[in-house]
Amino acid sequence: MGVHTAIRPPRDCAGRARSAGSFVVVLGVLAAAFAVTAYVVPRSGRGPGKEEPAAPPVAPVAVRTVSHDVVYELLGAHGARNVTYAAEGSALTQQAEVATPWSARFTRVGPAGRTEFYSIAARNPGPGTLRCRIVVDGAVVAEKTESEPGRLFSCAV
Repeated sequence: MGVHTAIRPPRDCAGRARSAGSFVVVLGVLAAAFAVTAYVVPRSGRGPGKEEPAAPPVAPVAVRTVSHDVVYELLGAHGARNVTYAAEGSALTQQAEVATPWSARFTRVGPAGRTEFYSIAARNPGPGTLRCRIVVDGAVVAEKTESEPGRLFSCAV
């Protein structure tokens, strides 16, 4: 025959026994408070038959756009490696290796007055020089030459 072990009820911080009943009462009070609040609060301020005032319609603002003809160029005797550039829609485009002369042409459309960012980076496989140019709407806006083999360089505006 064994001796039965008594199970002690859970105790609070002060060492008093807690009852499950008090927990249920607190939960019930909170649920009732939530139900009354959810029913009363949204209706306060509105009388019978009153509706929320409709927000005035918002007319869309016309944004003037401009388009730019963009050409990236790489010129050199031995091609280029790791070519990365911001293309149409500012999408980042990469090519592992290209033969030179190389160019990429696209049209970029954007809001008038916004400063556009144009960038191309490449690695000079060498020997010799590698030159990058960025032409926007027929005007050269950036140009750079690199003669050190293996060096990564960029043109940006």
